[in-house]
Amino acid sequence: MGQRDKPLGLSQVYGFIKQSGGHTKIYSEVDQGTSIKAYLPRHLGVPTAADAIEDIAQDNPAPPGSPEEVILVVDDDEAVRRIHVGMLRELNYSVRHAANGQDALAMIREGGDFALLFTDVVMPGMSGRTLAENARVLLPDLKVIYTTGYTANAVVHNGVVDHGVDLLSKPFRYDQLARKIRAVLDRS
Repeated sequence: MGQRDKPLGLSQVYGFIKQSGGHTKIYSEVDQGTSIKAYLPRHLGVPTAADAIEDIAQDNPAPPGSPEEVILVVDDDEAVRRIHVGMLRELNYSVRHAANGQDALAMIREGGDFALLFTDVVMPGMSGRTLAENARVLLPDLKVIYTTGYTANAVVHNGVVDHGVDLLSKPFRYDQLARKIRAVLDRS
């Protein structure tokens, strides 16, 4: 059974629902069984560059990046990868991207001068953790931010990433991404 085939535990599902702003109702009757209903907030469409520009215009603008700072985005989900790349480019970063760890490592070996690796945690073939470990052999000063749709507790407690790493849980807002990227890049 692959990493993606493992069923989610009730605590992971509950964590995802709470993280997403939802709630649950549990109904149980003797000899009838238990039913669990998950209620999630309604979302209309995928975030766009227009959404990102609107976020910048708010009272608390997101800190911009610099084209000299090159970020390598790695995510096996093409739609998600495209959104992340678009958000980072709107923030003025230079961005390269890959669909998997092997392609990302090839980019680094080709001489990519990356300031930061922004990688999904759970990917087929090579996890984000393994990718980061191999990338840091090639670029020891490479900074890493992990991103995941699982709760932080789930990925830490299951040993997918270590406690204390820079982790951004999906879905995240544009300003959360901007602040996290800036904080990690500015850290000595």
